Amino acid sequence: LVPPFSLPLPFSSPLAGDITQKGYEKKRSKLIGAFLPQAPGMDPSVPHERRTPVTPGSSSRYHRRRSSGSRDERYRSDVHTEAVQAALAKQKERGKMAVPMPSKRRSLVVQSSMDAYTPPDTSSGSEGEGSMQGEGTPTSSQSSINMENWISRAIHGSTTSSTTSSSSTQSGGSGAASRLADVMGQTHLGKSENHSAPPDVTSYTTDSIQVERPQGSTTTSRSTPKYGNAELMETGDGVPVGGRVSAKIQQLVNTLKRPKRPPLREFFVDDFEELLEVQQPDPNQPKAEGAQMLAMRGEQLGVVTNWPLSLEAALQRWGTISPKAPCLTTMDTNGKPLYILTYGKLWTRSMKVAYNILHKLGSKQEPMLRPGDRVALVFPNNDPAAFMVAFYGCLLAEVVPVPIEVPLTRKDAGSQQIGFLLGSCGVTVALTSDACHKGLPKSPTGEIPQFKGWPKLLWFVTESKHLSKPPRDWFPHIKDANNETAYIEYKTCKDGSVLGVTVMRIALLTHCQALTQSCGYTEAETIVNVLDFKKDVGLWHGILTSVMNMMHVISIPYSLMKVNPLSWIQKVCQYKAKVACVKSRDMHWALVAHRDQRDINLSSLRMLVVADGYCITSLYQFKGSVSSCDAFLNVFQSKGLKPEVICPCASSPEALTVAIRRPTDDSNQPPGRGVLSMQGLSHGVIRVDSEEKLSVLTLQDVGTVMPGALMCVVRPDGVPQLCKTDEIGELCVGSIATGTSYYGLSGMTKNTFEVFPMNSVGALISEYPFTRTGLLGFVGPGGLCFIAGKMDGLMVVGGRRHNADDIVATALAVEPMKFVYRGRIAVFSISVLHDERIVVVAEQRPDSTEEDSFQWMSRVLQAIDGIHQVGVYCLALVPSNTLPKTPLGGIHLSESKQLFLEGSLHPCNVLMCPHTCVTNLPKPRQKQPEIGPASVMVGNLVSGKRIAQASGRDLGQMEDNDQARKVFTSLQLTLGIFLFLSEVLQWRAQTTPEHVLYTLLNCRGTIASSLTCVQLHKRAEKIATMLAERGHLQDGDHVALVYPPGIDLIAAFYGCLYAGCVPITVRPPHPQNIATTLPTVKMIVEVSRSACMMTTAVICKLLRSKEASAAVDVRSWPPVLDTDDLPKKKPPLLYKPSNPDTLAYLDFSVSTTGMLAGVKMSHTATSAFCRSIKLQCELYPSREVAICLDPYCGLGFVLWCLCSVYSGHQSILIPPSELEVNPALWLLAVSQYKVRDTFCSYSVMELCTKGLGLQTESLKSRGLDLSRVRTCVVVAEERPRIALTQSFSKLFKDLGLHPRAVSTSFGCRVNLAVCLQPHRLGKLADQGTSGPDPTTVYVDMRALRHDRVRLVERGSPHSLPLMESGKILPGVRIIIANPETKGPLGDSHLGEIWVCSGHNASGYFTVYGDEALQSDHFTSRLSFGDTQTIWARTGYLGFLRRTELTDASGERHDALYVVGALDEAMELRGMRYHPIDIETSVIRTHKSITECAVFTWTNLLVVVVELDGSEQEALDLVPLVTNVVLEEHYLIVGVVVVVDIGVIPINSRGEKQRMHLRDGFLADQLDPIYVAYNM
Repeated sequence: LVPPFSLPLPFSSPLAGDITQKGYEKKRSKLIGAFLPQAPGMDPSVPHERRTPVTPGSSSRYHRRRSSGSRDERYRSDVHTEAVQAALAKQKERGKMAVPMPSKRRSLVVQSSMDAYTPPDTSSGSEGEGSMQGEGTPTSSQSSINMENWISRAIHGSTTSSTTSSSSTQSGGSGAASRLADVMGQTHLGKSENHSAPPDVTSYTTDSIQVERPQGSTTTSRSTPKYGNAELMETGDGVPVGGRVSAKIQQLVNTLKRPKRPPLREFFVDDFEELLEVQQPDPNQPKAEGAQMLAMRGEQLGVVTNWPLSLEAALQRWGTISPKAPCLTTMDTNGKPLYILTYGKLWTRSMKVAYNILHKLGSKQEPMLRPGDRVALVFPNNDPAAFMVAFYGCLLAEVVPVPIEVPLTRKDAGSQQIGFLLGSCGVTVALTSDACHKGLPKSPTGEIPQFKGWPKLLWFVTESKHLSKPPRDWFPHIKDANNETAYIEYKTCKDGSVLGVTVMRIALLTHCQALTQSCGYTEAETIVNVLDFKKDVGLWHGILTSVMNMMHVISIPYSLMKVNPLSWIQKVCQYKAKVACVKSRDMHWALVAHRDQRDINLSSLRMLVVADGYCITSLYQFKGSVSSCDAFLNVFQSKGLKPEVICPCASSPEALTVAIRRPTDDSNQPPGRGVLSMQGLSHGVIRVDSEEKLSVLTLQDVGTVMPGALMCVVRPDGVPQLCKTDEIGELCVGSIATGTSYYGLSGMTKNTFEVFPMNSVGALISEYPFTRTGLLGFVGPGGLCFIAGKMDGLMVVGGRRHNADDIVATALAVEPMKFVYRGRIAVFSISVLHDERIVVVAEQRPDSTEEDSFQWMSRVLQAIDGIHQVGVYCLALVPSNTLPKTPLGGIHLSESKQLFLEGSLHPCNVLMCPHTCVTNLPKPRQKQPEIGPASVMVGNLVSGKRIAQASGRDLGQMEDNDQARKVFTSLQLTLGIFLFLSEVLQWRAQTTPEHVLYTLLNCRGTIASSLTCVQLHKRAEKIATMLAERGHLQDGDHVALVYPPGIDLIAAFYGCLYAGCVPITVRPPHPQNIATTLPTVKMIVEVSRSACMMTTAVICKLLRSKEASAAVDVRSWPPVLDTDDLPKKKPPLLYKPSNPDTLAYLDFSVSTTGMLAGVKMSHTATSAFCRSIKLQCELYPSREVAICLDPYCGLGFVLWCLCSVYSGHQSILIPPSELEVNPALWLLAVSQYKVRDTFCSYSVMELCTKGLGLQTESLKSRGLDLSRVRTCVVVAEERPRIALTQSFSKLFKDLGLHPRAVSTSFGCRVNLAVCLQPHRLGKLADQGTSGPDPTTVYVDMRALRHDRVRLVERGSPHSLPLMESGKILPGVRIIIANPETKGPLGDSHLGEIWVCSGHNASGYFTVYGDEALQSDHFTSRLSFGDTQTIWARTGYLGFLRRTELTDASGERHDALYVVGALDEAMELRGMRYHPIDIETSVIRTHKSITECAVFTWTNLLVVVVELDGSEQEALDLVPLVTNVVLEEHYLIVGVVVVVDIGVIPINSRGEKQRMHLRDGFLADQLDPIYVAYNM
């Protein structure tokens, strides 16, 4: 409600002018000036003091500092850079737009990551096996490949590409790269479109923005200091000066005005009429057109006659025939052979282990392990020999080994999930080596602690010296391979859960045979293994197949590779190895570390197995570009490396080896190549590289299907139907040599290991089951397999598929490459609002600056948009080395995602782009032309609905009970005559002079002062004399009472009535915060036209102090009377008003929207009000009531000053400010005085809940007892805060508080109390007033936004609990009307609450006399139906609902539910939102958010959150806040502001002053920790 003196102030429409060019411009031009075009509002004459920006181009410090062969170079991919550069350049051509940089508090900018920084060569675990690094990224000269056709057998040309160093590395830096990216530059943009209408970000807007604000409304009415010295300055037209924030917001709005991608057309219904857009397939998108594929069969598995019948048999054979043959050589970190394990030793030691685990654990009768039991193998990566002995020991003992990583700490990333796997496998014994056992974390007693989530384990050391020798006659039972489980390999899923893949003995053997055949392994060959020997390719080649063929494995530990990346190549030369097993990463490191070493000769290699060969070329390249394998070949071909030696393979834990390129002798048979369009791939189809050369994916084949296996490609989701030849799908393998199940998980096993692919007519293609590999790809010409990605890395956004690895590669190619610390980037998707959203998290280098970060982020957004045509929802940077690691140093993806979602990732920079990404919001609500009030009424009648109206008891029936009737017979007679409170006081002073009316308590809980009837009367007389003599006041003059809460205020009030003056109670200025509180006092004094002020001596001094004169003009105060020294004589005559309708007092209050509104209370209304409360609460002289409220306006003032005089009860007054010193004061007083009825505000209740939460026990011991309390009413002018009242009731239940005692009241400006719930305990319903308990209903929040009430069950999604606001007071009638048409509404319909009552205020008190504007607030009539009654409009939305309960009179009880104030509500996207609903959602998202307030600014939703925690957590909140508001309210947050505790201003009623907050934000006075501008 806007009082008339707050005339709308015009707002300068184009936000240029002074709002954009304050000091912010200077700072901005300093920071990012070099990247930005001049802003239109900037004065070019302002000197720009530019520092050269740190672009990779302009500063060579990156190159200089790190050119010493540091391995960070490995992330260079000039090839990919070109694509990225071109994409960025393309964006640039579309015109630029400045993006607002987030604001950060100084302390946040100084990064704490320096201590976490480890130099590249000593990093504890940099790159890892399981990591998602940009693993293959080539450098140096590259041979280009001429490709006409989408898969070709091109011969290697000798033309070298001249684009090796792209423009980005030249000193100038290309314009595209060194400009600050325009994040929003979307695809279809013409220059002329820049001024097109903004896509409605939040709500409907008109061209000019009106801001309503009364003079001075910018001063807070909260007494504590808010914004330090911040008193708002305003320019002439009401816009706050200091527009640094405004400038940024304007920048953001301008950016968001740019048209987005073409709008989507269709919508789906989300379980009722909230329409969310659903992505309709684009009719032009590519579709698969090929024929249906056929299953590919591998060559026959030709079993050689002397192949052993099981792996144990092979071990036995070699261990006895050639015990001296070397089996495994281990290396130390200097590259020297550490230990050589021979076949003889392997055989005898494995037997020893087998014997010991079967016979030496447990007792003879009860051995701990029996054949078939599972055993954990815990061995470090540098000890393959001990692992091998333990593994074969388990095979010989017929127990099942489960190899896992060594747990380094109790809380390793993902180690809990490993524990779950061990538990579900029933593991009780862990085998480990001596060194490893010593290194495990120990408790003080030397015990190995139980790791989090792990079962209880017996740790058993397998070193020979600790084992007893098997007896001569003991021999392991060696059987042919059968269907028993051989081993279990662990696999980490996308969500972080760990599964165990069981491999049977027959599968194990068959797999070794298939590998032997396809790789052409022969006896005694030497093989170099760099891979992890505990699982996957490293285990299959380096531990299993090697033993079958009596090969010699040279095992290179990961720690050696870190020190010397060339070590594996040196070992190949040294041992003349025939085979090497590596990852593309190892080739990469070798390339980077290679410095023309003379003595390298790789001619001995006949096969180089590349374990992740398919993702080598996960890079978008121009047609002539090359892959990591080619780059390696280019460098090492001169060292004897033959091209046909490189053999990429594809594998998966479920299907083991899926395909491998065979080492051929025919060098004329070049490998297969695929240059595919990214666009096509995202729709799941294979298309030759289109003209759009930027986004292509070059793939190389991974060879053909394994011997003896069948392969097909099926649709990745739904029924396993065969794909077409030009369609990407999931590869499935049918073979003996695959895993058979996920241990203990039959449902998941069925979906993965028992797949029966079907053709298009639904017929099975084979009677045998296939196994899903988890790999996405296709089979090309000649039966060559191509892998395009993994199911785990698949992200389906808006119906299109994107691969996480591809996005990592794009991000890594963005200049400056060195920005990302050691290439550590995690990409995952989170589900927000019915779609997946892409999140990119990168570790930034310790030395990067804010500008670097922001510039890199904006470029990454563009590059990903340009190449993948997909928006990034959130881009976060974290300090180096802070992402959770896998055991081998890679990034633990699921753990990183988990941290992100729970808000504990602690990023140092965040950029959210919800406006770009979220394209499936519901349609903005189109307002329907209003149905006329008559039709609504008829509609209600037809549907049998009653019109929503209700009333309290009639004031006429005096229903006081017998006892009261006896005592008060005389009073009743008199009350008929007394229309005025002043007369009631005089009558009480005569009849019960010594009866105590008021007792004031101080913070210690002792009585500070008290007043009897006669004392109050005499004091008031003296004040009346003073007003007449010293103030020379006339009847009807206004007097401002500026007193602290207490007895002086009451005496001064009645003194005014005795003198015929009109009192106005004003909260005194806060001595610690005069600057912000005094202007409010001044404003009320002026607006109320007070002829004089009355106050105490202390405040008198304060008003004239130096601080006061700095805040306001002290000379213009009206006369100030100090009531501490009163005249001795009494007035000759007390004033009696001639007309009961004249003014009794004025009630001024600042609304939450910052409006100062004063209402007029007549003598009639005041007496009616007191009488209504007396009846509702049954107040009479023998009662005591405790009041802990501010006595300055509304019901608080009436209860503090008026009711005791009218009803005669004793009021125990507790100033709420004293609770800040002693939070228990109010409850202790209630207990000590045995009070039955008490009134408080929400802020008091919150103080008690927060301040006494942990003290209930000690309070109980101090004798605090609340069991006598029948009513505890919260006095409020808002929707009841259910969560607070419930937690208060729960908390103090132990101290005797009855849960039904707590209730609420509701009042507003036009009627200071509409409802008030009296006591409901200890009385029967027929005895007078006690009504039924207040009811709670659950309404659908989405319907509420459309101004409809839809009741739902508790706990249903989107439900919002509403509690009725209390029982309607006697003499009050309520109706619900449509605020626009003023027609009456039906039961349970949302509308404005209108009241008709004897105690309505009689109007706003105004300065200008311009009452036309507001008159309808107090004198409205319905437009239809009962058009005679005069109603006052409360300005609150709510609804009435007739309940099943009956009240005292036997009628059905009508419950009033208040939803929220009309002028607080925000209109966004055509819907009505109540700030409290959004705030409730936000506060729930993270434990560190203590308070939240939202408001809108130029159509953007701004969310301010108070952070209770370290500043490092500030940025965690940005994504969480954005997510929850999208999910629950379908709104995009424009700005997230993180501030300190206590910054959100709150008034005395505990309501948030959102408009003050908004003014403070725009004037840049909040000192925020972080401000994020969402793109």
